[in-house]
Amino acid sequence: MSTISLSVPDRMRQTAEAVEARLTVLLAETPGVDEIARPERLLAAMRHAVLNGGKRFRPFLVMESAALFDGNRDAALTVGAALECLHCYSLVHDDLPAMDDDDLRRGKPTVHIAYDEATAILAGDSLQTLAFDIISDPALPIEPIRQVALVRALARAAGIGGMAGGQALDLAAELQAPDEAGIRELQAMKTGALIRFACEAGAILAGASDSDRATLRRFGEVIGLAFQLADDVLDITADAAVMGKATGKDAGRGKGTLVGLHGLDWARQRLDGLVEEARALLLPYGARGSVLAEAAHFVAVRES
Repeated sequence: MSTISLSVPDRMRQTAEAVEARLTVLLAETPGVDEIARPERLLAAMRHAVLNGGKRFRPFLVMESAALFDGNRDAALTVGAALECLHCYSLVHDDLPAMDDDDLRRGKPTVHIAYDEATAILAGDSLQTLAFDIISDPALPIEPIRQVALVRALARAAGIGGMAGGQALDLAAELQAPDEAGIRELQAMKTGALIRFACEAGAILAGASDSDRATLRRFGEVIGLAFQLADDVLDITADAAVMGKATGKDAGRGKGTLVGLHGLDWARQRLDGLVEEARALLLPYGARGSVLAEAAHFVAVRES
C-alpha cells in the first residue's frame, strides 16, 4: 500500500474534524446579524442532523480541489461546511415518511424520529437556507464574483435540475422502474450533482482557469458515478450496522439500479474503469493531484 493511500484517510479525518468545528460555530445558539432568534428545538434538530460524525466527504473534495490550485484554505473550509449543511438537509428530507421513510441515519435515529416530522421539515429548510447564507457572507475571503459563481453552481446542483429533481425521479421510480438511461440520469442528479459541485467549487474559489474548472467538474461527475455505484453495491452486500442506515431498500421497493441490471461483477469492473478515468483526468497536475486520485480509489472501495 502506498504512502498516499495511507495518508488520504488521515487527511479525510483531519478535514472532518475541521468541518465539525466550523459547523459547531455556524450552528451556535447566538443569533447572527439580522437574525431575531434561533429557536432551541429547531436548532437542536439541525445540530442532530449535522453534528453526527459524518465522513464529510464532500467538504473534503472542496478543500482538496481548492488546494490543487493553491486556493484559500479557510474559504474552502467554509464552503465545504456550507455544502455539508445542504447535503444534510437533503438527508433529513430524504428520510421523511413521505420520501424514503427511514428510521436510522449514520447509526442514529433520523431527525423526524428523534424530534417530529414538522421539526424535521423545518430543520431541513433551515439548513438549506443556511448553506447559501454561509457562501454569500461578505466576510468569505474570496472575490465577490467567485461567490456569485459558487452560489449559482450550488443552486443548479441542488435544485430542480440537480439533487431535488433527482429525488423526484427517485420517487417516480417506485411506481415505474426506469430504463438504464433513466437510472443514470436519476443518479447523476440525486447523488452526482453535489459531488460534481464539491470538486468544481474548489476550482471556482481558487480562481482556476475555465479549462481547469471543466476538468475538475468532469472529475466530480466521474467520482459521483463511482460513489453511487459503490453505494448500490453496498446496498446489496453490506450490513446495516456497518452502513449506519437501512440496506436493501431499493431492491425491496422495486427500484432499478445499475447493479441490478448488470450484476456485481460488472459493477466492480465498472468501478475500476471509473477510478482509472478519474486518475487520468488528474495526470496533467502531476503529484499535486495524487490526493484526489487516491480519493477516487477510496470512493470505489469504501465499506460504508
